Amino acid sequence: MKFLLFTFVGVVHLLSTNSGKAIYRNGISQKTFQEIKEEIACYGDVAKAIINLAVYGKAQNRSYERLALLVDTVGPRLSGSKSLEKAIQIMYQNLQEDGLENVHLEPVKIPHWERGEESAVMLEPRNHKMAILGLGSSIGTPPEGITAEVLVVTSFDELQRRAPEARGKIVVYNQPYTNYSSTVQYRVQGAVEAAKVGALASLIRSVASFSIYSPHTGVQEYQDGVPKIPTACITVEDAEMMSRMVSRGNRIVIQLKMGARSYPDADSFNTVAEITGSKYPEQVVLVSGHLDSWDVGQGAMDDGGGAFISWEALSLIKDLGLRPKRTLRLVLWTAEEQGGIGAFQYYQLHKANSSNYSLVMESDSGTFLPSGLQFTGSDKARAIMEEVMSLLKPINITQVFRAGEGTDINFWIQAGVPDPAYTQKWNCWIIRIHAFIF
Repeated sequence: MKFLLFTFVGVVHLLSTNSGKAIYRNGISQKTFQEIKEEIACYGDVAKAIINLAVYGKAQNRSYERLALLVDTVGPRLSGSKSLEKAIQIMYQNLQEDGLENVHLEPVKIPHWERGEESAVMLEPRNHKMAILGLGSSIGTPPEGITAEVLVVTSFDELQRRAPEARGKIVVYNQPYTNYSSTVQYRVQGAVEAAKVGALASLIRSVASFSIYSPHTGVQEYQDGVPKIPTACITVEDAEMMSRMVSRGNRIVIQLKMGARSYPDADSFNTVAEITGSKYPEQVVLVSGHLDSWDVGQGAMDDGGGAFISWEALSLIKDLGLRPKRTLRLVLWTAEEQGGIGAFQYYQLHKANSSNYSLVMESDSGTFLPSGLQFTGSDKARAIMEEVMSLLKPINITQVFRAGEGTDINFWIQAGVPDPAYTQKWNCWIIRIHAFIF
């Protein structure tokens, strides 16, 4: 069985752990930590019912089958593409047919970029056709391409030290992979840093811990006042090979051709569905994933799985005939891959009511075995989350780690909302349980 990482944000400043003392929110006395702990424990049977339905009951593999149908039918869903809008319309219909409430589309404007034809050929010291993938929003090359000598560096610091050598060349980054968050800066900022020292283009070693001669695409960012240069990712193998070549004193020349082009922003939608809360309908527990993907794969992992497990969260609640105290809202973001564009516009539209958001979650970190919950917030709030996690003892997923985040929810975090992140498919259950409790 495969599982997906869920990242979620909770407004947990109301959950103090001063045992025996009242918890306050906006000056109003709330429950003590001991009272909250006892109430959480009362949801053990609810947690077991959700687990049983999802793992052993009729809902077993349902989210996988739903996802397979969408990705097989639509395929890649690049921001601004017709296939993304087709997927949005299909999901709008699916959510209505599932019997969810307040199903609607919220309009947004999103980037429209297409990669076009692209190639890179090493001309010296030998002829070698390289696998590349242009990075999102990159400009293209002239029709005849760019033919230039290569400068290989392993870090931004090395690039600065060798800045005089970079002018008029193609900078190749062969940065070592440490972890994704640290290494991805070369993909995002590589073109800008190379342009600052006069490079004609940049090629970045794919941000991956493992490669089978497979380049990885992703977003990159230009900077105002810095010339825009074409940029693409190359394979780990080619980056390492070029490093070896230059270490032997070889001169490397590459011809790069990229037909990438940006178009005016396109119309799109965030897709929304709900189960209305029974006691506090104006308060929201939000679960989410993004429907868009890059153009070179089906987007089943990134982030079809996260989107469909978030949908499954509401489906399971509905199937069990449960009604959470707070409104459970599903949002399927558009244009996440371009930097959370759809989510940012959602935040701008709804931030005036941010005090009504009890929890915000995103699933967008791949399919792996569940291990626990990531959490960013106070120690007092962490104690509450540990109690909530104890409901998952039947599946042995109870750990609480640190440092949760997500592209589509970082706007809420930056606004001061604490952030927990839960590992894999199981956390959709905890989020629903959390909606009942608080």
